[in-house]
Amino acid sequence: MEVPGIGTAAGGSPASVAATTLADNFDTFLTLLTTQLQNQDPLDPLDSNEFTQQLVQFSGVEQSIATNKNLEKLIGLIGAGQSADLLNYLGTSVNAVGDTALLGTTGPVTWGYALAAPAEATQLVVSDATGKVVFTTDGATAVGGQQFVWDGTDNVGTALPPGLYSLAVTAVSADGQSITTKTSVTGTVTGLETADGATNLVVNGTSVPLDDVLSVNVAGTL
Repeated sequence: MEVPGIGTAAGGSPASVAATTLADNFDTFLTLLTTQLQNQDPLDPLDSNEFTQQLVQFSGVEQSIATNKNLEKLIGLIGAGQSADLLNYLGTSVNAVGDTALLGTTGPVTWGYALAAPAEATQLVVSDATGKVVFTTDGATAVGGQQFVWDGTDNVGTALPPGLYSLAVTAVSADGQSITTKTSVTGTVTGLETADGATNLVVNGTSVPLDDVLSVNVAGTL
């Protein structure tokens, strides 16, 4: 007899669902075993070794499920502790890896970008939330970190509405080779959210993993 596989179903954790499934299967197993014993041939009784092996299988699976339950509890406690620590980030200003910044009703938007090598030409392209290009300009060509401050207007000077805007940076060397670039954004942490089992910071309306945070400052000091 094979022990049925353990699956995941809606309405509970994998370990809880597996425990329920195992209990149902074990009840079925006992019912079948009792029926077999009641109807066995007295002159050719069933092999007790097979029953023992089946019980050992159930016992092994039960222990594995118990271990998984304990691991789920431990992961939950770790996640809760991490979320509590991340509460300290609320209201702070962070600089993080990313390309999306929030244009408010007042003040410019500031992006950071870095070139891996000196460039012959660098182009900065700002797009709105729909992907439409709204502003383009030439960027710095020196190797290392740079800063781009955008006043929120398009190339003809028209003020654009508040919202999320993204910066794309392309740079080429003197021989026409593409240069690796990285962008960063600055914003205030306004909340926390869980994604793929990890708790991330909400910055400029987007989810930012803690590993992407480059620096942290008290809001308003940057």
